[in-house]
This record gives sequence, C-alpha cells and structure tokens, in this order.
Amino acid sequence: MSRLLVVEDDPDIALALRLLFSRAGYEVAHAGDGRTGLKEAYAEHPDLVVLDVGLPEMDGWQVLERLRDVSDVPVLVLTAHGQEAEKVRGLRGGADDYLTKPFANNELLARVEALLRRSSSGQNSWASQVYDDGLVHLDPTKRRVYVKGDEKRLTPTEFRLLNALVRHAGAVLSPNQLLTQAWDDPTGIGQERVKFAVLRLRRKLGWSDPDESPIESVRGFGYRYRRPGGES
Repeated sequence: MSRLLVVEDDPDIALALRLLFSRAGYEVAHAGDGRTGLKEAYAEHPDLVVLDVGLPEMDGWQVLERLRDVSDVPVLVLTAHGQEAEKVRGLRGGADDYLTKPFANNELLARVEALLRRSSSGQNSWASQVYDDGLVHLDPTKRRVYVKGDEKRLTPTEFRLLNALVRHAGAVLSPNQLLTQAWDDPTGIGQERVKFAVLRLRRKLGWSDPDESPIESVRGFGYRYRRPGGES
C-alpha cells in the first residue's frame, strides 16, 4: 500500500482528499501547514506528496525547495485556478506534476497513479548497463550519476531524462519523445515540463551556461546530448 502525504490547509479540501485517496486504497497522512508537512515528510518518508501552494507559516514553495534538498519523493503541486505563474514556478522548483483547483477526482487519481508507477518501477524499462563517456557516468541499477567523478543527486524524473538523452547521444529528441521516455506521457500534454526539467538538470549537473552545456537545445526540434569530442 502506497503512503501519501497531503499538505493542505483548507479542512474541507483536506477531508475530501483523504477520503478520495483512502477509498482508492492508499494510506493517507495529512498536515495542515507547511512546517508540519515538512516534518511529516522527514519522519514518515511518504511515497508521494500532494502539496498545496497557499499554506500558512511556510508556503508550498518553501516546502518544495526543502524537500528537494533532501529527497526525490514525487511531488504533485495543487495550484490556484488560472495562476499560470504558479505552474511555471512549481515545475522550475522540482515538482513532478501540477493540478489546478478545482480538479476532477478521476484526473487527480490518474496523475497520482502515474507518478507512483514511474517512481517505483519506471526504472525497469531502462537498460541496466552502465553508461560512461568520460564526462558522465550513469548507473541505472544503483541510480547514481557522476559528472567528472563528482556524484550528483537527481530526482527520478531528472534521472530518466538524463538517461534518455545520453542513451540517444547525438540524436535530437523532441519534447514529445522525452515526455514518453522520462514521464511515461505519450500524449504530449504539458510540454513545458520538459523545458523546465532540462533547465533544472543542467543546473544540477553544473552546466547552467547553455553555450557550454553538452545538453543542447535545438530550436524548433528538441534537445540533444553531445558526447565529449563529438555528437555521436
């Protein structure tokens, strides 16, 4: 049974989410503010966090930032209706997905199921061989990534994204292809997730300068990883 942590300060919404997830077969914990939610996440190690943005004391952005410092737990952010900037901020901050209030229960359950599936078993679809080109060393079995010998901590989505790029070194992968391989989302919905995930991945790997990064943006087409010394 997967364990979910709902961080939501509205008691009516929190109760509705707890009932929805419990009836779907999940074990559910709840926190009514950001500080409590963070403590609960540290203590209980949930399989997924459903995180509201508008929280008292410590808002959802602060909770997300601190979670990402220590954990790669999947996070689904709940944003206010029509607040496009909140969606963008959530994706940039490391959220794995977002949903706008009000939302349909079936859609919420489907997104939670997809995140849990990718987190627990998505790795099995990747080749188990170690990848090493002298710059990047990636071990799918141990889930470890090194750049020039220094270990880098990545979320599951970032790990799958890097794996997809290096396994197709020299080839341009479209946002839709990356959604299929790194997010298990062949619909192509939410392509902006790819852009922000690439930005975060570059930053974590020390490649913030796009001109110097081996992860190259190919305008109008997608992204390509260039091996040291060449593209293929």
